[in-house]
Amino acid sequence: MRIDQFGLALSTESDVAVRSFESAVYGVAAHQPHAGKALGESLSADPDCPGVLVLKGFANLVLAREELLPTAAGALGSAKRAVAMRGGGTRDERVMIEALDQAVGGAFETAADTLDVGFHDRPTTFLPFKISHSLRFMIGDATGMMKASRRMLETWTADDPAAGFLLGCHAFALEEHGMYEEAESTGRKAVAIQPEDAWGHHAVGHVFEMRGDTAAGIDWLERGRSDWSRCNNFSFHMSWHLALLHLERGDHETVLAVYDREVRPVQTDDFRDVANAVSLLWRLERSGVDVGDRWDDLTEVVRRRRTDTTLVFATLHTLLALVAIGDEKGAADLLAALEAKSLGTCDQSRVAAEIGLPLARVVMGSRGRRDGSTLDRLLRDIPKIGGSNAQRDVFVLALAEAAGSRGDDVAFSRIRGARLRLKAEDRLIEAVEHHHTIMPDGQSISH
Repeated sequence: MRIDQFGLALSTESDVAVRSFESAVYGVAAHQPHAGKALGESLSADPDCPGVLVLKGFANLVLAREELLPTAAGALGSAKRAVAMRGGGTRDERVMIEALDQAVGGAFETAADTLDVGFHDRPTTFLPFKISHSLRFMIGDATGMMKASRRMLETWTADDPAAGFLLGCHAFALEEHGMYEEAESTGRKAVAIQPEDAWGHHAVGHVFEMRGDTAAGIDWLERGRSDWSRCNNFSFHMSWHLALLHLERGDHETVLAVYDREVRPVQTDDFRDVANAVSLLWRLERSGVDVGDRWDDLTEVVRRRRTDTTLVFATLHTLLALVAIGDEKGAADLLAALEAKSLGTCDQSRVAAEIGLPLARVVMGSRGRRDGSTLDRLLRDIPKIGGSNAQRDVFVLALAEAAGSRGDDVAFSRIRGARLRLKAEDRLIEAVEHHHTIMPDGQSISH
């Protein structure tokens, strides 16, 4: 047995496997592109190390692509066989295999709980902590993130090899709870300890965005660029935040330049990259900006992904794009896929039923009920789709737009008020409000 530098016990005797695994875990922590290569090198050195196989499984699972689910399941099967061959492996490996088994079955929250409970006596063990944090992020469980990171703080020390990365996760949990002052100070501390903590940079960037402090936010992101620009495609997301700050300043030419050069520099179909692009183009158009032919780059991707409901968050962004390009058939196919998903039993089936389907119908322009109760319920349930408050804001704005198009000024005001509790008043809500002039008789006129 070996214990890696981040505290995880592995049933291997290969020094190369452990060193490569540590490099992979660091790559995961710092969102760096070498993580996959390092993971492969670890497996080459010891193909039957259960802990390494578990990381392979989770790495494929969190990409939320239906074609990668068999790969994740295959890694799980290999890990189970490997741990049996090694006399049960280590306790750490057994806990992580149990969590991966649950996650592959679609129970992300249960998997995160298993990791938190399984490492309750060593909550700073980085990999299970980070995986739990990531799973909870994907299902919008900010409460669970906060509980886990507060528990972690009880044993956190500044000399932990993952000290900054751990604090970066806590900073993000604080930000998602609207605790902006503490989130900023914690995120700054994280980055001071580990400048390559992209998630810490990210958390502080969120704080400035939600406060509406665009100048400070742009300065923070630009000063950290030398660190986060070395990330994998997470650098695209950091640039997305930078673009949003410039958008709030009304600097549309800069936003378009950042989009072309940094947000969508290559035509990937990673759901996170697509979400960045779709939500930024949607915001630009609502701000009265001509985005030219930029939707064209996304057309083939979203049409191909229209029936992939692995993650409802991703599916809804696909729908925004299909509606924007006027693909009614594609949107109908997506809605049918969501309806089928809602009949299942996994976590995402429940999300599809409770929020995905009704929100999709709003995005597609279905009027449904004329009162605001449906919009109010959707507003309350939006966190269930996962992602961050900043990412979900595009759907909050879509609800506000729907209220305006229905002439429902009461619902619009409630949505605006709820949004203000998390985010400073901005140009986007003003743009959505003025896109529809609400008349005294309840009618609306589109401009």
